[in-house]
Amino acid sequence: FETETADDFILTETTSIAQATISGLIVPSGTPLASIGNVEVEVYHVFPKDSDVGRTSGPPKFSTAQVPTRVNSPSDVEIDDATRDGSLGTLAFTPSLVNPRFSVGNTVVTGINELPDSTTLGDGPETGEVVQIAITFTPPILLPADHYFFRPEVQVAGGDFLYLSAPKPIVAPGTPFTPDLQAWIRNSDLAPDWLRIGTDIIGGTPAPTFNMTFSLAGETVPQAGTPGLANCQGESLSALAHQFGGIHAAASALWFPSVKALQQSFGAFCEQ
Repeated sequence: FETETADDFILTETTSIAQATISGLIVPSGTPLASIGNVEVEVYHVFPKDSDVGRTSGPPKFSTAQVPTRVNSPSDVEIDDATRDGSLGTLAFTPSLVNPRFSVGNTVVTGINELPDSTTLGDGPETGEVVQIAITFTPPILLPADHYFFRPEVQVAGGDFLYLSAPKPIVAPGTPFTPDLQAWIRNSDLAPDWLRIGTDIIGGTPAPTFNMTFSLAGETVPQAGTPGLANCQGESLSALAHQFGGIHAAASALWFPSVKALQQSFGAFCEQ
């Protein structure tokens, strides 16, 4: 039974994302870091991309029988080429302990319900260990300029990883952007729909809105080709060689293990 939480980010240019960090609460207290068995990351477009709009009510709310709206939600399905999974060797992760005991005022864990029971007010407070997980993507994730959602998932033997919320609007050392959409969540029963953690589940007047605690790091490739066009890969490789002083230097700068891996990734990027 899967629970997914996603928050948005914006790329203004084609970007090779090599690393990420996420922060969360490991529960119950005392669960060792060694219990973190795997990390998987997915990236989603913003609805209505990659989504079956026909199953919604249409504009302006795009509601379904399960949720009040899909406007500004993640899409129905992830971007296949952007998925990275530690168990498959496409990412590596290192957890570190930030705080051995930390309490949060509210959580959303099991109370993820379809209409008319979606507003549960949350599942209440929880105490656990704050951990930060450093992630390296192998290979990096290549994405064109667009608005996306980032969805990490952490497997913990004998416990749970509760993704920590972050200030909204974004404050330093984060980088504010507009529009900054709120975080969404779903479980296997709700999929392919999503609920807003603050507006739909916690509720209230006014209802809170949340960001999640994550960061992404990588390099932009401003002159990369356009996915779907015949000359995309050649144009991209030429741009990389020019930007980094050679294709081997580009592979190294972008954290690719080899020129071949770089070429394969841009080949997949250009076929999007």
